[in-house]
Amino acid sequence: MNNLEYAAILQEELDRQATVTATSGWMEPNADQVKYNGGNEIKIPILDMDGLGDYDRSGGFEDGAVDLKHETRAMTMDRGRSFTLDAMDVDETNFQATAANVMGEFQRIKVVPEIDAYRYSKISQYAIENDVVTDGYIPDEKTIFGQLLDDAFKIYDEVGEEVELVVSMAAPVHKILIESDKIAKKLDVGSFTRGEIKFDFRKLDNLYIRLVPSTRMMTEYQFLTGKPGLQARGGFRPTATARKINYIICARNLPLAISKQDKIRIFTPDINQQKDAYKLDYRRYHDLWVLPQQMNKLRVNLRPA
Repeated sequence: MNNLEYAAILQEELDRQATVTATSGWMEPNADQVKYNGGNEIKIPILDMDGLGDYDRSGGFEDGAVDLKHETRAMTMDRGRSFTLDAMDVDETNFQATAANVMGEFQRIKVVPEIDAYRYSKISQYAIENDVVTDGYIPDEKTIFGQLLDDAFKIYDEVGEEVELVVSMAAPVHKILIESDKIAKKLDVGSFTRGEIKFDFRKLDNLYIRLVPSTRMMTEYQFLTGKPGLQARGGFRPTATARKINYIICARNLPLAISKQDKIRIFTPDINQQKDAYKLDYRRYHDLWVLPQQMNKLRVNLRPA
């Protein structure tokens, strides 16, 4: 297998791995709602229509208007890294296995947490801007069940209880929840499948609950450039004004999340002009949107500032 063929296979596997291992991976199948033709742009359908009017037995129906348009949005998160594997350490016989290990581990411990953090922070910003926030709650075993239901029913009151809600919950809050006497016997194991991927959750009535590491549950992050200097290590970190998120509740089909691995490039030592080493270029671009007319399907619970 040549390097071009291998790069294509590795790219497909990394895309699947990102969806499976990200705690927010369940959001990605919602991208079926948008038009994506490659590159860093998507087209989001925006639908608006008139409501019911009176039917007149003589005049018949009142005319109504349907407005369907597609808004073009650009993915703002364009991230990447380049790695080298010295030819003395990696020969042709084990390069593919080593490359898969390096890129897979890099994505697991660096890329996926960053994608999660970006998504949850952006959803929280949407919630803050549209005033669908419960602010200042300190989780407690005695009150967590009631507070969770209260936030969920704010959504049910808007859109009805038939909608499936997903709760992305910070790990410390999740621990308090499962230790609460009020729900210990009500928690079950649930899952849903999108395409070939199965997503597992704890289930409480109609709520699918997903545990999220608390380092990924902040309202705002700085995404470091990776350029020489103070930001050379790259990655992400919360800003000085970031708030802790207890949990996010939203309809299962609400977040429009896209994450794409751009073409992986592999250069052999013979092609690499800078070093006697294999060179692997990794690039991923992604973003998330919530449509303005669907903010009633969202609720974010924040700790005190």
